[in-house]
Amino acid sequence: MAKLKTLYFCQNCGAQYSQWHGQCKTCGEWNTLVEEIVEKTTKSVATRSKSSIINIIEVEAVEEPRIITPSEELNRVLGGGIVLGSVTLIGGEPGIGKSTLLLQLALKMKKKILYVSGEESASQIKMRADRLAEVKNPNCFLFTETSLEKILHEAKKLEPDFIIIDSIQTLQSQLIESSPGTVSQIRECSNEIIKFAKENNIPVFLVGHITKDGQIAGPKVLEHMVDVVLNFDGDRNHLFRLLRANKNRFGSTSEIGIYEMISTGLKEIKNPSEILITKKFEELSGNSVAVTLEGNRPMLLEIQALVSTAVYGTPQRSSTGFDSKRLNMLLAVLEKRAGFQLGAKDVFLNITGGIKTDDPALDLAVVASILSSNEDIAISEHFCFAGEIGLSGEIRPVAQVEQRITEAEKLGYEKIFISNLNKLPKKKYGIKVEEISKIEDFVESLF
Repeated sequence: MAKLKTLYFCQNCGAQYSQWHGQCKTCGEWNTLVEEIVEKTTKSVATRSKSSIINIIEVEAVEEPRIITPSEELNRVLGGGIVLGSVTLIGGEPGIGKSTLLLQLALKMKKKILYVSGEESASQIKMRADRLAEVKNPNCFLFTETSLEKILHEAKKLEPDFIIIDSIQTLQSQLIESSPGTVSQIRECSNEIIKFAKENNIPVFLVGHITKDGQIAGPKVLEHMVDVVLNFDGDRNHLFRLLRANKNRFGSTSEIGIYEMISTGLKEIKNPSEILITKKFEELSGNSVAVTLEGNRPMLLEIQALVSTAVYGTPQRSSTGFDSKRLNMLLAVLEKRAGFQLGAKDVFLNITGGIKTDDPALDLAVVASILSSNEDIAISEHFCFAGEIGLSGEIRPVAQVEQRITEAEKLGYEKIFISNLNKLPKKKYGIKVEEISKIEDFVESLF
């Protein structure tokens, strides 16, 4: 009988070692090495299909056929729909809505769907399905199983249009003698699923757990192996969920899908700007509206700031949804270039709706909110802002400013503040475009 071979795998990064170490030399994490049995059998080299070297000029470009889903937001993020034979990995925090999103998709599509769950029973999924969708898909089939070989066997018999597996961490292959969720199991199961998807031209959705650092659990090579990596995130205390593509072999990674969590599941947000902006009955100081860009989609976000005298010796700097280091930089620019004494004051900043963004075009709106709260002068609710601020106090241009102006005009704003370095086409807008060059000029034109 052949002797079993064991290796040690890091459960954080997937690094492989022949003996145990207290610290992984690759990622630096402590106590993450786990011994796993590796069963390697000698296999004859498979005869590959005859292929030859071909010049790239002679290759015919063929458009990949896609399955259009009922969710326009998902289609946008995927680049136009689900590509046949593709493998998509979707990750996110526990309870954020990954399973809900995919179950809604399975119930609303007019396709034969195989929904595999290793985490819930069939009755639990049925209870959730009754709550989610009014229209039920008669060709949606459930299979509660964790054995990879059984899942692939049943999938070959059923021949579905696409497969949903929730989740990859619960699967176990008989070829690997280790517990589900370990690096070797995830790698082996992913390899077999990708091979099955490509050979049968069936798209597969994989749900992936994430670690405490927000990374998808398992070996990093898993994200390299699949075709699309989606990240479903948002604040669980708020209603909105954002779907982003971290990797997409068939489309752009700059698109974003926005959903709202309601009692009947996830609802698509067609125009997020109208929801994220508060309908104020009276003008209050410290509020401004920024025109940001997520992918190719312009959005208007409400920025709130509160500036008050510091009670304790050290002033507080707190921001929600905005980079705190960038906030400190903007406060330093205001003090150095515009002469505002903010060193002894508490500054609190918030982007409403639980949205997090790193668009530098928010700088101008952030500064406007801080100045408005500091001077206790309200900014007109018909003003909006799109501009980046440099360390010398200059207002820098932002990308795709025409789309931002058009979105603000569409929502009824009367004036937008931008950099004078933005090159605009010679056309008339229904909104007044205020071009400014320095932060000193901005303060004068704002109040």
